[in-house]
Amino acid sequence: MDFLPIFVDIRNRNCVVVGGGELAARKIALLLRAGARITVVSPQLCAELAELLLEQKHRGVITHRAEPFHPHHLDNAVLAIAATSDRFVNREVSEAAGQTRIPVNVVDDPASCSFIMPSIVDRSPIIVAVSSGGASPVLARLLRARLETMIPAAYGRLAVYAANFRQRVKLHFSRPEKRRLFWEKALQGPFAEMVFAGRDQAANEYLERLLEGEADECPQGEVYLVGAGPGDPELLTFRAMRLMQQADVVVYDRLVSPEILDMVRRDAARIYAGKERSKHVMPQESINDLLVRLAKEGKRVLRLKGGDPFIFGRGGEEIETLASEGIPFQVVPGITAATGAASYAGIPLTHRDYAQSCIFVTGHLKDGSVNLDWPMLARRNQTIVVYMGLLGLPELCRQLVAHGLSAGTPAAIVQQGTTRKQRVLTGTLETLPCLTVSAKLIPPTLIIVGEVVRLHQRLAWFQPGGDMKTAAESPAERQ
Repeated sequence: MDFLPIFVDIRNRNCVVVGGGELAARKIALLLRAGARITVVSPQLCAELAELLLEQKHRGVITHRAEPFHPHHLDNAVLAIAATSDRFVNREVSEAAGQTRIPVNVVDDPASCSFIMPSIVDRSPIIVAVSSGGASPVLARLLRARLETMIPAAYGRLAVYAANFRQRVKLHFSRPEKRRLFWEKALQGPFAEMVFAGRDQAANEYLERLLEGEADECPQGEVYLVGAGPGDPELLTFRAMRLMQQADVVVYDRLVSPEILDMVRRDAARIYAGKERSKHVMPQESINDLLVRLAKEGKRVLRLKGGDPFIFGRGGEEIETLASEGIPFQVVPGITAATGAASYAGIPLTHRDYAQSCIFVTGHLKDGSVNLDWPMLARRNQTIVVYMGLLGLPELCRQLVAHGLSAGTPAAIVQQGTTRKQRVLTGTLETLPCLTVSAKLIPPTLIIVGEVVRLHQRLAWFQPGGDMKTAAESPAERQ
């Protein structure tokens, strides 16, 4: 984040705008909507600004200084905007504001700004601000235009209703978490629709009944077992996103990417239960007990796991404990690493010409060994997907060859699949272990063995650098 988004109260406080053109007029109009008192510094004013000053003259909220800028103009100011066509003057305003520690915005010059003006969706008292940090103002405006269509104007009236009822709710519920649950229930239910439809009396009566029917007691705790997918935040389900936004506390694993963790409700407590091979920050039994304890405290607990919680994620063990303790829970499937990484690597797990079945296995067992049903795995026309198999890769390849697969069987390993750090190495059962060592791959990785790996060179569409290549390009071009 290049800028910290904040909202500043400038009502009845002096703000200085240097400039008398159309840009200055637009900034002044925005400041007036926020209730500011404004000093305009400019020898001349454009027609639009002159008319605006004439309209506001009787209110006494705008003062015009018909003179060149001087640092003393910033005396007693809480904010400054430089909106002239003269870069030298704009820089002078920026430097003067910096010396007196006054927030300053210089139009079209992000490097001279201590704050920037976002694109705004105004549903007062609800305000939505969109900014690109000065990188692309046009993109910020396009996003704002999209938000304008998604946020009904009545949201402002809904906020006013909530403000008028807020004190009563606070007195009714002694626990902050119970108040939050009440408002979530109200604002996502019939009450909001009544306000949107202009049914004010019905909305008031509904809110009164809802409040009377809610007892001031410890809320019922619940656990959400949510699959976070293989890494790309865009692969999250709608349901996962909804539960991530309403949880009180999140217990997450090492495989949950920072980008996904950032999408959890900002004020939710975070507990790291990271797991690596032979290095568990929190043993599984302790995680199970933690989920139970938090839920019994009335918390809504988000158990966030990489991939899908029911495919080598030990999610079954966790909900067994919850069920035995009578804790309510929900399970939200996620895109597992096998489907996500394979798709982003351009390797179909099944294909009519290459494989008619697919099997998922884990590369190490509870005791750290690689002791799999090798005859069952070493079958023709089958794709093998191996989770957590990086350390045991040499043994995996040896055993598959020893049990009947050709040493030339295509094999691939995908590191950090679906993310911008994705790497894909392809070879054979004979060559892949050496290629992996040379490339210095690190977990998380996924191993794919089978004839479908041959399709990677033609179907690799995802390029971590950001460009999608076509299947017609040569392997050399993709390298």
